[in-house]
Amino acid sequence: MTAIRVGIGGWVFPPWRGVFYPRGLAQSRELAHASRQVTSIEINGTFYGAQQPTSFRKWYAETPEDFIFSVKGPRYATHRRELGEAGSSVERFFASGVLELREKLGPILWQFPPTTMFDEQNFGAFLELLPGAIDGRAIRHVLEVRHPSFAAPAFIDLLRRKGVALAFVDDKDRPAIQDVTADFVYARLRRSEADEPTGYPRAALDAWVKRFRAWAEGREPADAPRHHLDGAKAAARDCFVYFINGAKIRAPAAAVAFLERLSRSE
Repeated sequence: MTAIRVGIGGWVFPPWRGVFYPRGLAQSRELAHASRQVTSIEINGTFYGAQQPTSFRKWYAETPEDFIFSVKGPRYATHRRELGEAGSSVERFFASGVLELREKLGPILWQFPPTTMFDEQNFGAFLELLPGAIDGRAIRHVLEVRHPSFAAPAFIDLLRRKGVALAFVDDKDRPAIQDVTADFVYARLRRSEADEPTGYPRAALDAWVKRFRAWAEGREPADAPRHHLDGAKAAARDCFVYFINGAKIRAPAAAVAFLERLSRSE
């Protein structure tokens, strides 16, 4: 069974209190509340520093059985010139307790700085460091790149050979690349507007729901900007959609509105 998971980045954001979170809700209950309004959350704190195993176990216990966390890999692995030298950072990350999320562990997002350009040898060396499985558990990886040089067939080929996904980023300042490169699709939608109650206008939400329906069914949307002449092999895919930044105050409303549209179109 494939699934389209929809959520937000993190759950601790003071402006959400009294808007997304009910007034008076204890901060310690915010994850429990958020995880019952959306179906996934991207953990971003791991990008800046290691978390404790006890934290991962706590987050696991506070969320519903069918909930999924995506986790952002550490910047110490991605923000460097020689990516093939990131092995110790990758190893420390996976030894930090992230596996305590057990079956709720979703894709690992590796985000690269906007100044990093595509170099096939450099990125190939990094991808070799990413474990496909740990202790018999499959690990999914997704890359977010921000330099225009990645809009190249050679980059798409590299990701497909490794079975690593490309993060589709909806941002006017990022290259629009939506080639499917793995058995799942991952998107970070960053254009929420403060004066729009649902973050994204209705027509835009409807368009994204339509695209994700196509990706989940193994098709490719006609309006998806692709940079490889060959399309992905048709197969049902899990999908992960996160409303990130833009007008962050509206991210939860956008995620909830997206989920409502998915339920109506089922």
